[in-house]
Amino acid sequence: MANHKSSVKRIRQSAARRLHNRYYAKTARNAVRVLRATTDKAVAAELLPKVQKMLDKLAKNHIIHKNKAANIKSSVASHVGKLA
Repeated sequence: MANHKSSVKRIRQSAARRLHNRYYAKTARNAVRVLRATTDKAVAAELLPKVQKMLDKLAKNHIIHKNKAANIKSSVASHVGKLA
């Protein structure tokens, strides 16, 4: 167990941030999953900006890497472009 007050506080803060980050990362992953499962181009085109915004926010706050966000955005944009 931690011996210093500061390290106890750091453990508490880390746990709280981890929960917060997990929630938003999981929410974004689910949004990407829904977008990839969509077969209707109109619905997908409507979802795309929302998903891209989520990914940009995660990257800005260092929850996911900026290159990972860019790769996912590129992938889903390509998916939406290929829909008939």
